[in-house]
Amino acid sequence: VQLVESGGGLAQPGESLRLSCAASGFTFSNYALSWARQPPGKERELVARISSSGSTNYADSVKGRFTISRDNAKNTLYLQMNNLKPEDTAMYYCAKRKGSFYYLSVDYWGQGTQVTVDS
Repeated sequence: VQLVESGGGLAQPGESLRLSCAASGFTFSNYALSWARQPPGKERELVARISSSGSTNYADSVKGRFTISRDNAKNTLYLQMNNLKPEDTAMYYCAKRKGSFYYLSVDYWGQGTQVTVDS
């Protein structure tokens, strides 16, 4: 299993970024996936989850601003981040879950992509 994130970078408050996670080594469409983040000096936290059927779940801190989606034809997971805030600054990680439901635990992580929000 390989998960490779991209799309991070520097953004100003209020701007948008789209993260991508290219997946390989498993049948992408059969598994739930998620995004998590780890702010500097803090623990990793869940951002958003998506089941194999497309059901989604978000952390309260990003609800209404972030959108998780998947393209099964491209084996790619996305996180559209709008109206970014300085508190969104973190390393963002893509993760594969152990089955099709998003409440299942994670079994693989990507290496992460850095998002910095600063004016």
